Amino acid sequence: MKRTAVLLFVVFILAACGGKKEVKQASPESVASAEAFALAETIREAFVKNDRVALQKNSTADGYRDITASKKGFDQIELAFTPRWVEISGSQLNLNVSWKSAWTNAGRKVEDRGMAVFVMEGKPLKVSKILRANPFIYPEQ
Repeated sequence: MKRTAVLLFVVFILAACGGKKEVKQASPESVASAEAFALAETIREAFVKNDRVALQKNSTADGYRDITASKKGFDQIELAFTPRWVEISGSQLNLNVSWKSAWTNAGRKVEDRGMAVFVMEGKPLKVSKILRANPFIYPEQ
């Protein structure tokens, strides 16, 4: 009896482990979120490098105005984004990002941080608006 129980147990374990592994497809929401994270990083890099062509390519006209709203010049900027939350509503995606910045101008360094919401639309996604604390505006201090 014990031998039959052990044999049955081993057969059960082999059958459970020996099956094909199922590869789950990524959900459309997951794919859109990954695209939004990549777009935010692309926008950040383009802003730091002052690459206006890349900024225009990855944003709508309104989004481009929000990104280039800072009229004050700067010598250097350090900008870091940490994605926090994604909300998808129809064709619009809102990416909540916490950010830190350090702006250097004429040897003076000004640091700032905040939380922004990047509104993204279209296929491929483009930044259409920045809500809350815009990370691309020179801090007033």
